[in-house]
Amino acid sequence: MTRTLLWILGGIGLGLIIHLIVILTLPSLSQKTFWTQAQGFASVEKFVVLGDIETSTPNPFKLDPELIYGVCKLDLALGVGLLNARLPDTFWSVSVFDETGRALFGTTNKPGVDQLLQLGVFNQSQIKQLSRQELSIPNSLLIVEANTDNLFVVVRLAPPHQSMRARYRTLLSRVACSHLLTN
Repeated sequence: MTRTLLWILGGIGLGLIIHLIVILTLPSLSQKTFWTQAQGFASVEKFVVLGDIETSTPNPFKLDPELIYGVCKLDLALGVGLLNARLPDTFWSVSVFDETGRALFGTTNKPGVDQLLQLGVFNQSQIKQLSRQELSIPNSLLIVEANTDNLFVVVRLAPPHQSMRARYRTLLSRVACSHLLTN
């Protein structure tokens, strides 16, 4: 009896382990990842405002149709990633994603963050240069550390009324995405 119970418990334990391994490894084996899908959005240092999300069209990223989205691709091997934007007083948010689609950083227009957003994304070697004061950066730069070089920055704006979408879209198209060259 105890031997049978031990075999059953061992089988259940082994089944759970195999199940977890399969569930955790399947996303990494997928050919259609966040990075491959988002490659079409932007080239390096080019900020792209995405089109409006229509309810009748596919929405693979599950984006909110009420928001306006802009995307910038950064390659930190080229230098520190910089994003400069003048954003409206209404709700906005900015997020930094790595090539797996994992969010590394996010913030909104909370108190203390002005309409002027200056974001600097640094890899680990650039953070070391920054700590040794080898890089000259603006005092107001919001610093984000990334553990990989290939990143996307997503800016979201929430126009308070549909009639303001065109103006917000123009404002979002003025976001500057670039690199600060490092040694």
